[in-house]
Amino acid sequence: MQIKVQTGDISAFKADAVVVNLFEGVASPGGGTGAVDEAMGGAIGDLIAAGDIRGKFGEFTLIHTLGRLPSPRVIVAGLGKPAEFTIDKVRTLSADLGRYLRRQRLRNTAIIAHGAGLAGLPAEECAAAIAEGTLLGLYRFLRHKKPPEDEVEPESLTIVEFDGAKLAALERGVERGRVLAEATNACRDMANEPANYLTPEQMAARAEAIAAETGLECEVHGPDWLREKGMGGVLGVAQGSVQEPRFIVLRYEGAAGARPVALVGKGITFDTGGISIKPASGMEEMKGDMSGGAAVIAAMGAIARLRPRVNVIGIVPATENMPSGSAIKPGDVLRTMAGKTIEVVNTDAEGRLILADGLAYARQQGAAAIVDVATLTGAISTALGNVAMGAMTNDAGLLERVKRAAAAAGERLWELPMWDDYKDFIRSDFADMKNSGGRLAGSITAAMLLREFVEDTPWVHLDIAGVDNYDRDKGVIVKGASGIPVRTLVHLALQSAETAATK
Repeated sequence: MQIKVQTGDISAFKADAVVVNLFEGVASPGGGTGAVDEAMGGAIGDLIAAGDIRGKFGEFTLIHTLGRLPSPRVIVAGLGKPAEFTIDKVRTLSADLGRYLRRQRLRNTAIIAHGAGLAGLPAEECAAAIAEGTLLGLYRFLRHKKPPEDEVEPESLTIVEFDGAKLAALERGVERGRVLAEATNACRDMANEPANYLTPEQMAARAEAIAAETGLECEVHGPDWLREKGMGGVLGVAQGSVQEPRFIVLRYEGAAGARPVALVGKGITFDTGGISIKPASGMEEMKGDMSGGAAVIAAMGAIARLRPRVNVIGIVPATENMPSGSAIKPGDVLRTMAGKTIEVVNTDAEGRLILADGLAYARQQGAAAIVDVATLTGAISTALGNVAMGAMTNDAGLLERVKRAAAAAGERLWELPMWDDYKDFIRSDFADMKNSGGRLAGSITAAMLLREFVEDTPWVHLDIAGVDNYDRDKGVIVKGASGIPVRTLVHLALQSAETAATK
């Protein structure tokens, strides 16, 4: 979809529809909405007085202009209560509006910059949220399915701004919002892809393609390299599958000589559970067990497009977890790259085994900070539902930075404790640790194992198993893969660059 900005009067713009807005409780519209109302002879005001337009958040009212405007339709979007209207509400409204335009079969639409007028929000941030929300809300994965033959897809959205002084800020915002949304949708594409179309090798090929498009450095390593590095965690999980593992490394250099921020993502392209096999019901969703790795790859592409002055390395160990005669078994002991051993008591706790090697590699590469992303535990869904990521850390300062990045992205997270008492849950009689501490505090004990491989490097673990996939559309969330936390990771890189610039 094309999103552009131009100066002008929204009431004089010709499109399939123009979209204006209204806060709840407003009886007499002003700004762009007031200009359209005046051109229509007070029709919007009359509908407000009649109670047909209330300004409730997410309310859309379509009015036919009957020749009084160049555009045949006006849509009044409800903004809700002024005190509750935020940039995140702009993003949500734009996503809902995008799907509404699709249902109304409208190809070309003009809008005013929601929030940048009477609400007083920064114009650039509003434009970014409009672009993000629209592109995220319109996303669908139709690669293997024909769309309805009579459907009309929105083609263009023009933000019409009366004040020419805001034009440059709006254009910057649209470009940033587009980059963030396209990266999120690239992550969604990978996570929605059936596992027979996205093997570890094919996931690596996606990373190589993104690197070629954006100028990232990309390395893809196979089994021989993994053996040379002693990555027994990745090799152990991979040995049950006929698909060879891949270890994907993406590098972005925006600050010569600086230590990088490392993003490490779990890339299990299909998870049966291995010998500790999962129930058949719902197993098809395990094609998305590489969502953390997909988020890292997509975020790296966006970072390269936005060019912040920071160094970032993206690391994705990718493999399947399959049962077979060669698969790891409960009771096996694996030796990781760090030289630490792990007793495998549950082969379905495989993500932490491959992340152990990924984290050790990030540390070897001199990372100043590490953030790992993984659909790691079902326990996080029990704790937080599908509302927030779980966050665990060894460094309060880094977690605060990640929280700020998540807030900027409109993606929620909640911290869980990492008290040393939890380490007792993963003690093993036969190895340095075991890969599962049982049902109690499952998300925390999984993170306790990961902590063993970052040593003293500042680190945050994001468990996204509750928010990686949804069963319905809601705001920027669409049915299927969510693309969380791509935008959080990108904002972290942008904020890291800003912090470095002020020192």
